[in-house]
Amino acid sequence: MSQDTPYIFDATSADFDQLVIQKSFLTPVLVDFWAEWCAPCKAMMPVLKQITEGYQGELLLAKVDCDAEQDIVARFGIRSLPTVVLFKDGQPVDGFSGAQPESAIRAILEPHVQMPPPAAADPLEQAQTLFAEGQIADAEAVLVALLSEDNTNALALILYARCLAERGELGEAQSVLEAVKGDAHKAELAGARAQLTFLREAAELPDVADLKTRLAQNPQDDEAAYQLAIQQLSRQQYDAALDGLLKLFIRNRNYAEGLAHKTLLQVFDLLGNDHPLVTTYRRKLFAALY
Repeated sequence: MSQDTPYIFDATSADFDQLVIQKSFLTPVLVDFWAEWCAPCKAMMPVLKQITEGYQGELLLAKVDCDAEQDIVARFGIRSLPTVVLFKDGQPVDGFSGAQPESAIRAILEPHVQMPPPAAADPLEQAQTLFAEGQIADAEAVLVALLSEDNTNALALILYARCLAERGELGEAQSVLEAVKGDAHKAELAGARAQLTFLREAAELPDVADLKTRLAQNPQDDEAAYQLAIQQLSRQQYDAALDGLLKLFIRNRNYAEGLAHKTLLQVFDLLGNDHPLVTTYRRKLFAALY
C-alpha cells in the first residue's frame, strides 16, 4: 500500500526492526496491524493518517499487512484486527485492539508523543490583529521588523502608515503611503488616506465637549454635527460617527455640497467592505438615497 506522506510507511519482516524498533528511539512509531478483509481496519486508516499528519513528524505510522507478514504477527502475538501498538525507545508502550474513536487514540498518544510547536504566526496577520485590538505600538513593532526584511510589502507599508497616523506622525505616515507602488491594494490605500484626512481635520476642529454643547443647544447645527463625526472618526468611534453622518445626510443631503455622503464613503473605505458596520450603514445609506 503506497503512502503519500513521509510520516507513514509500510513495514515488513525484512525492515521492521530498522523502520520501527530503531526509529522509535528517536520518534514514537505507531504500528497499525491490518488486513485487506478487515472493514474496521479500513475505517480506522483515515483517522490514523490524520492524527499522524497532525503531529508533523513527531509521530510515525507503520502499517503491517498481517496476511503478508505472518512472522511479525506471530512475533507480537497479534490475535485480532485491527490492533494498533505504540513503540517508543525500542519497546511497545501502549496500544489497543478494535476500532477506536479519534479522541481515545489521541488520549493514548498524549503521554508519549510531543505535540509540534504551533506554526509561527504570519507577521502581517499578527500586526493586523494587534492593530484591530488597538495595540498600536505592538503592531508597529511587528511591522518595523517585517519591513526591515522587505520594504516593498504594500500591505505592511499601509498598515505601518496607519500606526504612525494613530500616534500623530501624520507627515511621516503620508510619506510612507507615497512609497506604496502599484494598484494591487487600492481599497486599503484609500482607507489609510481617509484616516489621515480625518486626523488632520480633527486637529483643526473644536473639541468634542464644545461640539456636543452646540448640538444640545441646536440639534439642527449641521456644522457641529459634521465636525463631531470627524472627531469621533479620529478616535475610532466609528459607530457613533457613522450614525451622525447618516442622520446629517438624511436631514440635509446638500450640506457642504454633499460632504456627509462623501465622508460616509470614505469611512467605508477606511473600515473595508467586510466590516459589519459597513454592511449595516451601506444598507441604511442605500435606503436613504432611494
